[in-house]
Amino acid sequence: MSYLVAITLFHTALCFIAIGAGAVAVAGLCQGRRIWTGRFLALATAVSVTGYFFPFHGVTPAMIVGAIALGVIVVALAAYRHFHLEGVWARVYASALVASLYLLAFVTVAQAFQKIPVLHGLAPTQSELPFAIAQIGVLIFFLIVGWRATSRFRASVSAGRPVMLK
Repeated sequence: MSYLVAITLFHTALCFIAIGAGAVAVAGLCQGRRIWTGRFLALATAVSVTGYFFPFHGVTPAMIVGAIALGVIVVALAAYRHFHLEGVWARVYASALVASLYLLAFVTVAQAFQKIPVLHGLAPTQSELPFAIAQIGVLIFFLIVGWRATSRFRASVSAGRPVMLK
């Protein structure tokens, strides 16, 4: 197996596992709880880092999204470790987790339109309407989920419920 095939399989599998863990973590935040958040942040970090293992020529959109994703993860970790989810930092933490999951979903949709023949036929350059509709739909979904997660999680932290990194 070539290096490119191996890293592609590893990176793709890691991405799907991270999305699953992120779904569990964000669902927990929507219920005012923290479950699997540590696992999700570790997996999301691994996905972003392994994205840089691919051969590239110059700066690519994937590299930019990866850098943004890593920055979002740093913000989440700072909210938890340095600011202990106090005050506005609970909302920042929840927002960062949702944003991190959104970025994984955003890239997954883009990759699906590149790799799945039916979708590629609908939007071969990713500037066509079906691609825009898919990405706008994903964005709207995550804005709604993010609003719910930040309001519920902030309220649970404000109420004094214990939060532990799991």
